[in-house]
Amino acid sequence: MFEGGVSSAEIARAVGVCAESVRRWRRVWEKGGASALRRRAATGRPPKLDDAQVEMVRVALEQGAQAHGFEADLWTLERVGVVVERVTGVVLSRASVWRLLTGRLGWSLQRPERRAVERDESEIARWIAHEWPRIKKGL
Repeated sequence: MFEGGVSSAEIARAVGVCAESVRRWRRVWEKGGASALRRRAATGRPPKLDDAQVEMVRVALEQGAQAHGFEADLWTLERVGVVVERVTGVVLSRASVWRLLTGRLGWSLQRPERRAVERDESEIARWIAHEWPRIKKGL
């Protein structure tokens, strides 16, 4: 029971957690006060690239793939990894490159449209304007 005669179960129901969480929070509060209940920074391995390095990578990637010696102006995870290593000296796995692009840079997957090299836009427009109406009418 807490002060005022409120049980852990009643508090748990009101907050939407289990009673054991309420009891654990109370023990932490009794040992360290309100500051002990504050959210702590996430634990885990720190990122390999700091914010300044991420910005350098962003600037390099915005120059395009051809500016970095690649034949086509198309980014792949492998190519981005090469540029990251050139710019920062840090080697990243494919998964880390993906997290860098989608998480820290906010980029998303884009796929180029597949078009035949022989495609002739003017011939297509002519066909749609002249041939298709004739075919549609059944002539």
